[in-house]
Amino acid sequence: MKLLGRGDQIRRNTAELTHRFRRGPIFRTTIYCWTSKPGRLFDMTDEIGERARKIGATSLRSIGDTAGRQRLKDNDESSLTADAMLTILRDDNIELTADLRATHGLCAECNDVATASLIEVWIDQSERRSWFLIETLDAD
Repeated sequence: MKLLGRGDQIRRNTAELTHRFRRGPIFRTTIYCWTSKPGRLFDMTDEIGERARKIGATSLRSIGDTAGRQRLKDNDESSLTADAMLTILRDDNIELTADLRATHGLCAECNDVATASLIEVWIDQSERRSWFLIETLDAD
């Protein structure tokens, strides 16, 4: 459940970033890369819920349930710069990767190979997002 809350919030924050366009020579690359990210994160949260149900656990049931499990701090600041937003997303993705690794370890302990295999893909995706954010911030 912790992963669902964190993944959903990163998805929402990533979608918000696509509307706060960056300027300069990497504008096209940044927008192209970020327009596909929210969909991938949504797919991940959906797969987590499906996997939870398959092993007999419960999944998120409502927006209130999601809010109650939220682990990332909301940032409603209207004057947030694009770089500040990228920094927050970078940090959030790094935290998500750490959570995914911890969950992978738990799956390995319980011999849940199917879930561990899915998590390996999500770790790779999260590391790619983190790398992209780090490189984008370093390019400025």
